[in-house]
Amino acid sequence: MKWPEGVTIKEVGPRDGLQNEKTFISTDDKIAWINQLSESGLKHIEITSFVNPKWIPALSDATAVATGITKVPGVTYTALVPNLRGLERAFQSNVDEIAVFMSASETHNQKNINKSIDQTFPVLRDLVRETIMAGKISRGYVSTVFGCPYEGHVKIESVIRVSENLFEMGIAELSLGDTIGVANPKQVQDVLEVLLKRFPADNLAMHFHDTRGTALANILVSLEMGVTTFDSSLGGLGGCPYAPGASGNVATDDLLYMLHGMGIHTGVDQHKLLHASQFIQEKIGRTLPSKSFQAASSALGGTLGSTV
Repeated sequence: MKWPEGVTIKEVGPRDGLQNEKTFISTDDKIAWINQLSESGLKHIEITSFVNPKWIPALSDATAVATGITKVPGVTYTALVPNLRGLERAFQSNVDEIAVFMSASETHNQKNINKSIDQTFPVLRDLVRETIMAGKISRGYVSTVFGCPYEGHVKIESVIRVSENLFEMGIAELSLGDTIGVANPKQVQDVLEVLLKRFPADNLAMHFHDTRGTALANILVSLEMGVTTFDSSLGGLGGCPYAPGASGNVATDDLLYMLHGMGIHTGVDQHKLLHASQFIQEKIGRTLPSKSFQAASSALGGTLGSTV
């Protein structure tokens, strides 16, 4: 197998990682954490979500976070946006990229967005159009591609339909989500064999949760299929408030350990990210799931030194 020379890591910890945390992370701590991520070599960071604060209280300080961080040239700062009101707030906060989202399964879409799939299309079409008119990049998420917490198996025809609609709207990239972490390598291969006949690999990203410990195996299959962009969350933080049983995203720490060991370039300084993992672990007050972080921390007596 000839592996790719490089892979793009899109860090989603500040949004997807923190949105389900019971402990509210202060605005100052979120800003400090994102600033650490910005100095690590990561080129894409999803910093927050401009949703109604009553739905995601953990991200109720979206504007303060987005306007308080120190932006590093060359880093793209993304925010998740559900509607035109959120888009206006995102524009006022001068984020670089707008992420829109929906599900491939009807029930999860209703639970997550409070709309049917057909009702969601025109809302996202307006968001993408306004984003492009503002000269910004638009990214799309499709949740429950590999399984739904309410419906179980999701038909590939549903994934194709949602994906085609999002690309027709004008999104630059589509992230395929294993929202509850049920995917296995054979299933990933089967889904990508279908989708890659319709969409270029360069326009697809994979978003795996590690609920059953298969995320890295699924990433390896994705690499073999030609996909080289992956969402991950530092320390393995994450979970979906509207997907019972969903655990954290694949840990950025673990993903980097695997890729760097394989000689695949990411441009990310793993040591700096280990310090950032320690910082956020102290703030959330519980042990992070990331195996590589815990191994590195144990090797150094439980500490990596002062945080950066």
